[in-house]
Amino acid sequence: MNSKSNHILVPVDFSEQSLIALRQSYNIARFNNSDITLLHVIDEDLLTKLKSLFTGSDDHESRMREDLQIKLNELAIKVESESGLQVKVLITSGKIYDEIVRVANDLNTVFIIMGTNGPEGLKKRFIGSNAMRVINEANCPVISIKGKDHHEGCKRIVLPLDLSRESRDKVNKTIEIAKYFNSEIHLISLHDTNDEFLLDKLELQMNSVKQFIADAGIAVVAEIVKNSDIAKAVLEYARKTEADLIVIISQAEPEIAEWFLGSAAQEIINNSDIPVMSIKAMSRKDTYEYAY
Repeated sequence: MNSKSNHILVPVDFSEQSLIALRQSYNIARFNNSDITLLHVIDEDLLTKLKSLFTGSDDHESRMREDLQIKLNELAIKVESESGLQVKVLITSGKIYDEIVRVANDLNTVFIIMGTNGPEGLKKRFIGSNAMRVINEANCPVISIKGKDHHEGCKRIVLPLDLSRESRDKVNKTIEIAKYFNSEIHLISLHDTNDEFLLDKLELQMNSVKQFIADAGIAVVAEIVKNSDIAKAVLEYARKTEADLIVIISQAEPEIAEWFLGSAAQEIINNSDIPVMSIKAMSRKDTYEYAY
């Protein structure tokens, strides 16, 4: 692995949504001073079917790769012209989500940016179930793009808080992006309890994180909301504040951070027309709650 490489990986299947995600990658690439790598994965199931249907299937696969290479090269030239960024292309074959994660690791990718069509037709689409698998398995942050209309830049970022010690990963990455785009961070802490001890902990963390962000020179507002439907509340808040990005933790400690494990995170990703950045929680022996 080349530790000095600096890539944003954009899986492309030439669908409308994957191309929308590609256009959204320009700003983040400039923010991170990154190259963009376009990746097309030839699904191994497609190759298996090809071999079962045609004699001389190796020739069909070779022609397929040649055609894809031409299309990717043309797209790379277009992206370089539009963005002023350096663009590389890569074609691999295998299980789509495995290949995306493998290539991201090989390139030491700083972000994966990919389209998703949400919950409909997940098993039949390149972007859908594969996006969720990538989010769950990738070591770098993944930005999933479902909506079709997006603003330039990133004026407002919604940052849902939970009680996990790993929220520091989320906060620090959000501050980095907010500094570049001069964004305002909107904190929302959600609960469905009348337990005064838990509510005190939520308020303590909210105030601690809010001060930490303010000390970093970022405009910040905060709100604590009682709502049993966490995903719906986050999405409604993001729409209300006209957010440009939602940041969530994709894995956390189940005993204290069950909200954003599994169903709530998936619902946010599948139903948000606002880009969602999923950050995998990092295990830390030296991290403790509210350690900002």
